[in-house]
Amino acid sequence: MQHSRTGNLIFSVPQLVEGLSATLALLPGDVVFTGTPAGVGIGRNPPRWLRPGEELVSHIAGIGELRQRFVSA
Repeated sequence: MQHSRTGNLIFSVPQLVEGLSATLALLPGDVVFTGTPAGVGIGRNPPRWLRPGEELVSHIAGIGELRQRFVSA
């Protein structure tokens, strides 16, 4: 339901890496969570939440994608 690019972040990727690496050591394979683009479920009318069986796909060009299928708690 959301679709965006890192170019739309408030801070650029180099700025994020610089700020984080000033505080902690970043290692190969570390994942940096940057927040979420517009379109989150609570901001919709009516609110829309993930349901069991739905899938989240995160894609990084040149690297690949990560797929997560949701189940009930």
